[in-house]
Amino acid sequence: MVGREKELRIRFVPGRCELVEEDVDIPSRRVLITGATGLLGRAVFKEFNENNWNTVGCGYRRAQPRFEHVNLLDCIAVHDIIHDFQPHVIVHCAAERRPDVVEGQPDAASQLNVAASANLAKEAAGVGAFLIYISTDYVFDGTSPPYKETDVPNPLNLYGKTKLEGEKAVLENNEETAVLRIPVLYGEVERLEESAVTVMFDKVQFSNKSANMDHWQQRFPTNVKDVAAVCRQLAEKRMLDPSIKGTFHWSGNEQMTKYEMACAIADAFNLPSSHLRPITDSPVVGALRPKNAQLDCSKLEMLGIGQRTPFRAGIRESLWPFLVDKRWRQTVFH
Repeated sequence: MVGREKELRIRFVPGRCELVEEDVDIPSRRVLITGATGLLGRAVFKEFNENNWNTVGCGYRRAQPRFEHVNLLDCIAVHDIIHDFQPHVIVHCAAERRPDVVEGQPDAASQLNVAASANLAKEAAGVGAFLIYISTDYVFDGTSPPYKETDVPNPLNLYGKTKLEGEKAVLENNEETAVLRIPVLYGEVERLEESAVTVMFDKVQFSNKSANMDHWQQRFPTNVKDVAAVCRQLAEKRMLDPSIKGTFHWSGNEQMTKYEMACAIADAFNLPSSHLRPITDSPVVGALRPKNAQLDCSKLEMLGIGQRTPFRAGIRESLWPFLVDKRWRQTVFH
């Protein structure tokens, strides 16, 4: 379904350019993406935008000119954009997701992860919008995987606690909400530090220096494109079936430690990995991490929702722009 609107476009003709009014097709399904400037938010925005949704993204520091500048802690600004746009769906990607940062800035993290999420849920309910709240596998303690949606959470660190509190807050303020728990993410980063997976690439590439890599925590690296597809499929199924709500899990299915991811990255680019050293002790610095918080995704799979990109293919696509050895890039991609 699409509507038609008039839009001013610049048309170039020999010797000059002129402003003309043209009919443009506007999709009738409307979606608002918070955190649209972030790694996941960009992928979610792109997925909806390329699949016949009228898509508006909002961000904060990096928002303009592509996205709407909205401070999610400003209740009036949040109210205004939701009531002006009247979205059918809101995907709430914005969060403080770095566990060590949350430990150091607990109040600010709680404001964004809990208070802003509660307010967003309230405003979504006010316009009848379906809210998808992005949560984390860190709500679990990692002692008895795999975890179903019905398993009792027990977060080990403050990040997991704030996200669990956020889950409760959105469900209390808006029963028509889906909570989507996901694990560690990677994808087409703007800088390597955007993902706990891609940040390892420099240690992999600079093989003249040995690098210690965690070989204790079991992770399930998940491509943001796959999570974005799950969000869109969930939204589209919800448009047809109002019973689609509650808690869901999605995850990649390749189990790897950071050491194993680093070796897979090296393998994907035909780089040496002998300088990478596995550390099998549990980490002693930073926020506590669950040893294995594997998510059981069968609930979404039974709904026919989901896709998975093989890690080596996904990581090659994500990291090749950051490859230092340009000769390899030319032989493989040209």
